[in-house]
Amino acid sequence: MPVPHDVVTRLAAAIEAAPAGLAAMRLVCVDGPAGSGKTTLAAALAPLLGAQIIHMDDLYEGWSGLEQGTERLLEWVLAPLAAGTPGRYRRYDWGLGRYVERHTVPLADFLVVEGVGAASLLTEPFVPFVVWVEAPEDVRLARGIARDGAALEGELRRWMVAEAEHHRANGTRERADVVLDGEGNVVLGPEPA
Repeated sequence: MPVPHDVVTRLAAAIEAAPAGLAAMRLVCVDGPAGSGKTTLAAALAPLLGAQIIHMDDLYEGWSGLEQGTERLLEWVLAPLAAGTPGRYRRYDWGLGRYVERHTVPLADFLVVEGVGAASLLTEPFVPFVVWVEAPEDVRLARGIARDGAALEGELRRWMVAEAEHHRANGTRERADVVLDGEGNVVLGPEPA
């Protein structure tokens, strides 16, 4: 997903104006279904905010770890930051099937968390700025296959079912401050200045 520069700068300005809710930090959650363009958007947004990015893919324990990944985000990262101490997590290596190196999440002005489940209801106490990114299912599946390989199409399809249920249960799109389509266009959110 190419993200238009003006959209990213407007988004960064809206986030900078939002209240801090994670101690003195502003938590930015970029959520939406797999293959919609969340990682690309987070990569464009984080440098403008001077923010670290946490990828939910690093917290899931493989294809069946969506809900546990959201719990790990809370336990390992958000709760410590809210208490005024650095967060710490171990990255899950999908190829090895286990957690590997540790990462520290320092106290800062902004933190960007991207991935399915980034804006679960568990994040609500930390007043996140929620960005929802969406794209048609066929586009998302094609992107997933291009990224992960055709051999994983079955896993991708099962994941798509699980993520849809997660997003319904958490009302993620409905709670979003900004909604972007898969091309980076604003569907709902800050208007151009």
